[in-house]
Parts: sequence; C-alpha cells; structure tokens
Amino acid sequence: MSTFSLAVRDSSTMLRRNLLHARRYPSLTLNVLLTPVMLLLLFVYVFGGVMSAGIGGGGADRSEYVAYIVPGVLMMTIGGTTVGTAVSVAMDMSEGIIARFRTMAIHRGSVLVGHVAASVLQSIMSVVLVGAVAVAIGFRSTDATALEWIAAFGLLTLFALALTWIAVGMGLASPNAEAAANSAQPLILLPLISSAFVPVDAMPGWFRPIAEYQPFTPAIETLRGLLLGTEIGHNGWLAIAWSVGLTLLGSLWSTSLFHRDPK
Repeated sequence: MSTFSLAVRDSSTMLRRNLLHARRYPSLTLNVLLTPVMLLLLFVYVFGGVMSAGIGGGGADRSEYVAYIVPGVLMMTIGGTTVGTAVSVAMDMSEGIIARFRTMAIHRGSVLVGHVAASVLQSIMSVVLVGAVAVAIGFRSTDATALEWIAAFGLLTLFALALTWIAVGMGLASPNAEAAANSAQPLILLPLISSAFVPVDAMPGWFRPIAEYQPFTPAIETLRGLLLGTEIGHNGWLAIAWSVGLTLLGSLWSTSLFHRDPK
C-alpha cells in the first residue's frame, strides 16, 4: 500500500472515531449549538428593537436586524464548535490516547487530520442548524445568486478549517481539558467584539480598531456581502488572508506539538 493510500485509510478511521466520540458525548455538542441559537434569539427578540437603531441611522426594523446579525452568528457558531475540538484533543492527550497512537503502525498525520476533518464537519452541520433557526425567525437572502451561495459556503468551510487548526494546537498545548476550554475562549469572545451585532462605525473611536483589525470582522462582512448584497470591498481579501494564514500557522504549530518528544 502506498503512503498516500495509508494516510487516507488511517485518516478515515480517525475521522470515524472522532465522530463516534462526539455522538457518545452529546452534552458538549448541545452546549456548543445552544449558545449561538440562544444569542440569536436573545438579540432578535429581546434586544432587537434597541440594537437595530444602530443600523442605518436608526431606521432599520427588526427584520433588517435579523438579516444583519445572522452572518455574525454563523461565524460565532464556528468559533464555538472549535472550542469542543480543543477540549477533545486535550482529553486525548491527558488520557494517553495520542501517546498510544504514536506507538502504533499508523500514519502519524492521520491523528490530527481526523480531529480536523471531524471538527470541520461538525462546524458545517452546526452552521446549517443555526441557519435553519435563522430562516424560521425571518432571515431571507433573496438577492444572493447560486455562485454567491457557493462562495459563502466555501468561506464558512475555510474559516472553520482555520479555527480548527488553531483549536487543535490549543488542545495539544494544554495540560487538561479545562485548560484547553479556557485557552480557546477567545474563539467565542472575538465575535462579540466584531461587527457581528453592530457596525464598526457605530463603536467608540478607541474601541473601533479592536473590532476592525481581527479575523472575524472581515469574514463576517464578506459573508454579509455575499448573502445580503452589501459592499464587500477589501474585506474579501482580508478574510481569505486571515483564513489561509491561520490555517498555515495552526497546522505548523499543531504538527510541531504533536511530533515533539513526550516528557
């Protein structure tokens, strides 16, 4: 069997293992899914009337605010899902499972690839579920073409891949699952200080650079442009650059941690 065939076979096995592992621990998956859904409902039905005043000079109604926040909530869903990935990797490390995999006659890269592939699949499934809830409460994207929908799906997948590799590195670097969950909290907090809920222009001047120069804002603005027809501008290139850069950084970091000699 060639090296490539061995890598594909072992990666498929690890993918199946991680998906089964997620099914056996549904509480973590439910917590990850419920958070963005609750935030979506909270901001629409509790804060929607007030928050919509920050869009379009106060002339937006609740339905327009639903359309505005859905792209941000979808990106937040990806960030929350990858926190579970960091916890899962840390559990494998602390329980000695990864150390056992290192001694087995398997393609070593398949262990990480299995975690990454499973996390990306879970992220996309979570996005679909949250998107279904958004449609149920009034979100519509009537102006988006088929090509724009494909581009939006590609952006979500690429961004999920980038955050997943970062989360895998966090899990490998953490001594236990609790530490991994804490170190991955920025993946949930960063969307809260982005343009997910209010435009960057509506933020205080001292706070605006924090929201503007981070990976979530250009990704959200690009997704918003693809689905709602708003101006994308330079955000498209920034979103791709952030995604590719984080993917490379996360994969190199994770691979380095995985191949280091155990202490």
